[in-house]
Amino acid sequence: MAKENILVIGANGQIGSVLVTYLRDIYGENQVVAADLRQPESETGIFVLLDATDAQALARTVRRYGITQIYHLAAILSANGEKEPLKTWDINMKTYFNVLEVARESGIQKIFYPSSIAVFGGNITGVAPQEAALNPSTVYGISKVAGENWSQYYFNRYGLDIRSLRYPGIISHQSMPGGGTTDYAVDIYHQAVKGEDFTCFLESETRLPMIYMDDAIQATVNLMEADAGRLTVRNSYNLAAMSFSPKEITRNIQEYIPDFKVSYQPDFRQEIANSWPDNLDDSPARTDWGWRASYDLDKTTREMIGALRKKYQLIKG
Repeated sequence: MAKENILVIGANGQIGSVLVTYLRDIYGENQVVAADLRQPESETGIFVLLDATDAQALARTVRRYGITQIYHLAAILSANGEKEPLKTWDINMKTYFNVLEVARESGIQKIFYPSSIAVFGGNITGVAPQEAALNPSTVYGISKVAGENWSQYYFNRYGLDIRSLRYPGIISHQSMPGGGTTDYAVDIYHQAVKGEDFTCFLESETRLPMIYMDDAIQATVNLMEADAGRLTVRNSYNLAAMSFSPKEITRNIQEYIPDFKVSYQPDFRQEIANSWPDNLDDSPARTDWGWRASYDLDKTTREMIGALRKKYQLIKG
């Protein structure tokens, strides 16, 4: 494998914290530079304090480490974004423009840009097709649609090899919920394992597409390692794994923790969820680069409960 020097921006986040370790296992510890606004709890490799809104600081980092690929994961998510929409737009777009321009000027080989099911709007029900009219209901979704379009533009005009996935809600035990509308599907496992009741901010029958972290990381790296000549989508690939409602995940958890109880108090996030599809058609991802999910709901539940039980036992000492 040709030597790569990879920069992961937003390395402390839900995806970044897992992806950095995965990439270092593949490319080597010194070939993956983790970057974020704050220091991580522990450092095992190269880490850089970086504000991605500072284009000059980003350029210096790229030059210093001879970066050949950038994974740009920094963003304000859907629910948190609605609290400060103008700030969300400014940060999400400014950081991505900086990445695009630094890559164009520095000869970066590849960029990964994460998109989201938030790009879809209430005009789509059921399964969202790959090619669809995108009418997002949140500023986060609006910024992601804009980012997809700019990715296509920079590919067409400058030949930048930008690759992207429309992530469903991501379920992981490595980090706490980070302000997304699908984050109930992370928090619910924490409360169940701690023996506490859970109050869900979505209605019991609200079905949304989800993916377990291991599948999300595998899909990301597989896409980035795919032959460029096989890729037919240059805005963002739909990515599907499983779809369920709060009621369904509750029943599944109760198979392992029978006394677990859930109540429902929908808030502003319900309206956001109502504008998103139940699932995604990911046929192009399957055809172009062989995407297949490995985790269904039950396998996810077993993994989450097992990992969180170990985590909370360690906390208790």
